[in-house]
Amino acid sequence: MHRILAALFSFWVAIAGTATFARAAELVMVEQHGCHWCQQWDAEISHIYPKTQESRRAPLRRVQLHDLPADIAFSSPPVFTPTFVLVDAGRELGRMEGYAGADFFWPMLLRLLDTHPDATVPQS
Repeated sequence: MHRILAALFSFWVAIAGTATFARAAELVMVEQHGCHWCQQWDAEISHIYPKTQESRRAPLRRVQLHDLPADIAFSSPPVFTPTFVLVDAGRELGRMEGYAGADFFWPMLLRLLDTHPDATVPQS
């Protein structure tokens, strides 16, 4: 019985490890209360983003500028809001600072995602 449980546990660990590597990177939006450009992004993009291919490649995670999470190693501390940081396994891969409208956001995001194809494999 002990061998069966050990084998099942080993199998579960192997599956869990594989699932971690298959996970998409995150697009971390650093924002702050009262940020006009964050509000504009909310009005123009936030309701669309979860439905896009880009979201399948990098699901959105929102964090506050003055309460940055400890599980992300930023290349440098974000200063401007919004700042969009592509993160994989807790490490920053790249970022976009500011928001100048949807016409600029989507091409810049696509370029950022395409620069890191291994980390941004679409999730089904």
